[in-house]
Amino acid sequence: MTAVATSGIVFSFNGFQSPINMAGEARNPSRSIPFGVVGSILIAAVIYVGLQVAFLGALRPSDLAHGWHGLDFSSPFAQLAMALSLNWLMLTLYFDAFISPSGTGAAYMASTSRMIFAMQRNGTMPEIFGRMHPLYHVPRPAMYFNLAVSYLFLFFFRGWGTLAAVISVATVISYLTGPISVASLRRSAPDLPRPLSLPGMGLIAPLAFIFASLVLYWARWPLTGQIIFLIIAALPVYFWYQHKGGWHDFGREVKGALWMMLYLPAMALLSCIGSHEFGGSGLLPYGTDMAVVALTSLAFYQWGARSGWRTRYLEQEHDPAAVLALHEDVLAATKPLNPAPANR
Repeated sequence: MTAVATSGIVFSFNGFQSPINMAGEARNPSRSIPFGVVGSILIAAVIYVGLQVAFLGALRPSDLAHGWHGLDFSSPFAQLAMALSLNWLMLTLYFDAFISPSGTGAAYMASTSRMIFAMQRNGTMPEIFGRMHPLYHVPRPAMYFNLAVSYLFLFFFRGWGTLAAVISVATVISYLTGPISVASLRRSAPDLPRPLSLPGMGLIAPLAFIFASLVLYWARWPLTGQIIFLIIAALPVYFWYQHKGGWHDFGREVKGALWMMLYLPAMALLSCIGSHEFGGSGLLPYGTDMAVVALTSLAFYQWGARSGWRTRYLEQEHDPAAVLALHEDVLAATKPLNPAPANR
């Protein structure tokens, strides 16, 4: 189960987030989003299951005579190709391992840059990250910032295994806000137009939150505590921009986010006192620990779903005058600073 969180499984299927992050630019979200999300998950599942079948089929029965511990591959498919004297295939696999991550990098560069751009529009990032390139209409400063953060991650978390584990756990934490947001929006703003409406969210949302909490727990202590500390360490940035904004609605926003502020330390504590199988101290035995995590996460889900309210951002998003003003700001950001003089 730990492999789900730290061995790249979550990271491998994480491509479904890209269609969601870019959903605001979709012409027909009700059709495009389900197609992109479900399609990306199914395609990834077919590819990875096929790879596992091919790997197992290439092994001799004697290789598994002493169990899985008898296999020691740092690059399984390439080493199998080398064992079969297929050097051309080995070189192709190593070259592909170097090239293929560029597709993932391009997709995440686009989606994370848009997220940084949106954070600036919400007043939680510097103004420079809201500037758009006059020709390509992309937030280039946000892209440069994203590149700098990626270099920092590569510097502190060296090696594919460590980096995949850190990113996977951080990604699981980001999943937690989805079910809460859906439940809260349906309770506090049921009249807002929804291009995409999914049935059964009353059951799907809490189950999704519980499963995400279990995957976070399976990541093992102390990794869970370290990632949660990194997230909490970013709070001073939020406080700084609240100070610049005059602490507008600060008390209400803290009350609305209190469930998350307590959920993360609670999960770190459960991970610390959990079973030995997941790196804990063993105070909670195996099996009981997962039941406690599930019940605790369900309680936090109910709390979080009832903590939301109809914010000013929702009103601005669906107010025609506010939308027009936002579009004018974006157009102004895309204009060149020194426009060329017109030809006479």
